Amino acid sequence: MRSLSDIGSVLASVKRADEKTVEDLDWHSVSADFLRTVLPWRTFRWYQGQKHYSGIYWSATTRDHVIYESRLELGRLLFADFDPVVRHIIAQPFLLKAEIDGALRRHIPDYLLFTDNGPVVVDVKPQHRLEHPKVASSFAWTRKAVERRGWSYEIYSEPQSAELENVRFLAGFRRDWLFDVGILDALRALPLDGMTLGAAFKSLPDQPRPLLKAAVLHLLWSQHVITDQSRPLSAAHVLRKAA
Repeated sequence: MRSLSDIGSVLASVKRADEKTVEDLDWHSVSADFLRTVLPWRTFRWYQGQKHYSGIYWSATTRDHVIYESRLELGRLLFADFDPVVRHIIAQPFLLKAEIDGALRRHIPDYLLFTDNGPVVVDVKPQHRLEHPKVASSFAWTRKAVERRGWSYEIYSEPQSAELENVRFLAGFRRDWLFDVGILDALRALPLDGMTLGAAFKSLPDQPRPLLKAAVLHLLWSQHVITDQSRPLSAAHVLRKAA
């Protein structure tokens, strides 16, 4: 295969919001605003004996459902939904095509994230498969195509287990309309910085404990307060005010 610095033009195909497909657009001319409105290029399939765990996740970021094709993709989706700089998420956003060494290469990234720092194209793959020649080649030319236009490219593999389990747990408290506004306002008015999670659960003794605990965990999900996610959450975790 020739040098990746010599890859030719890259084309993108998308599925518009009206479900019509648009083929072979010049990749560098497709605007981020346009891509923000596209539908997933492909959707998952259910069949007996399938190896991948596919599904649909309701995202607090998009206020809509986002598809995923594996548990590892779901993990990256959870982290994207938890990340305050991520403003929009699209799964299977487009089909990229490039001619390399006389052969047409095709690739569909797993996610396109619209962040405060610009678009991020994400591919998800288990660590043990990253050295496979076909995978490495596909990711290499995709990275080159993405970074050429000034966007970021990320390959996501297995995360630190405690952090994933914490975010998965907090995602249960992501639906903001389910929480008592009065309790949330009262918590926000408290000096939570430096308070332990256990103390926060008791900080409004006049409020029902289950509703108070849920509201505290929602503030952790929305990152009004933050804490160490590298170990399993416990009452001893110290809360910090988000910057």
